[in-house]
Amino acid sequence: MRAWLLLFSLLPGLALAEACVVHSQAERLDVKVCQENRNIPATLFREGFCQPQLQGQTVEVEFVEQCPQGAYGICQNARAGSGMYLQDIHYYGVASDALYLEPACKTQYQGKWIKP
Repeated sequence: MRAWLLLFSLLPGLALAEACVVHSQAERLDVKVCQENRNIPATLFREGFCQPQLQGQTVEVEFVEQCPQGAYGICQNARAGSGMYLQDIHYYGVASDALYLEPACKTQYQGKWIKP
């Protein structure tokens, strides 16, 4: 079984179901997002996309098979890495933040905003 997982992780364009929950906190900030991999090479996803460098914030990252329920919005097929890679970004917490995140999803990430 492990050999199959290794084989699939080496194939470009084929990503295993994987996601990372990123929870960052600062004095008056508490943000939780989950990034679900669509086609990013596994190593790049885990070591790059899921390791934000947020100065002055405490960051916790948890790797999961898929993003948990309860998001107030999802930016589906968000483009990253010069538009080469796709991920779904699930947003949790303050639903009113959708006023800013939805336009960013559509323009900056060229994704589709979904209300689950």
